[in-house]
Amino acid sequence: MTAPIPRDIPDLPPIPGHVVRPPTVVPARAVLIPARRRPVAAFRGLIALLALTGVAIELLAAGIPPTTALSHFTVQSGILLALVMLASARCAWSAHHPLPGALTGAALFYVVAAALVHHVLLAHASSPLATPDGTGTAWQTAATHLLHTAVPLAAALDWLLLTPAGRLHLRQAPAWLLYPLAYLAFSLARGELLLPGAQDRYLYPFLDVAQHGYKIVLGNALLIGLALYALAVLLVALDHIRPDPLRRPR
Repeated sequence: MTAPIPRDIPDLPPIPGHVVRPPTVVPARAVLIPARRRPVAAFRGLIALLALTGVAIELLAAGIPPTTALSHFTVQSGILLALVMLASARCAWSAHHPLPGALTGAALFYVVAAALVHHVLLAHASSPLATPDGTGTAWQTAATHLLHTAVPLAAALDWLLLTPAGRLHLRQAPAWLLYPLAYLAFSLARGELLLPGAQDRYLYPFLDVAQHGYKIVLGNALLIGLALYALAVLLVALDHIRPDPLRRPR
């Protein structure tokens, strides 16, 4: 007669000298070799050149002190975009892996935010904060068109047509607002340190504490901050619904 089959089969002892490792997931970027994209590198180099040209005009030929020019959010975001575009151009030219999406997305977000604030609040005729036309020199006008129109449009085209989709995440949106928040603190501190009546004491009319007071200025900053957060969320959403320009058809 055969022995009865036990109901519970005991676990077998491990084989001596054999280590069982859990399965690992290798990211796609670790096994896929990026290809050289020299036309993309050239286009990104052109974007960096446009941004640096606008910044150089603001610093050298716009008729304002360089320290004042460097204090503008538009100039700072233009410098950041130029650096990011130069690094991205090098990656595309040398077939390196692209920069993190959080960095490239932040650079795009800042230049687009500066452009929207300019066109909606400062240059729109119906805005109560609009600056009068004809107050700047021809060099200032050229720098304004470069930094507020040409550069943001070119950066948006690079993002839409030449950048992989789905690399932005909603958790990045609050982090992107840290720089505008730090800029608000810098702008208010700068205005307090300068003497009353000094030229360009407050660089933007919606941050002019001498004219509006802190209550209205902080209210303006809150509304603009909410609008910027909505813009960041919109960029993330668009990044996940737009077609991927680098995905090869099967």
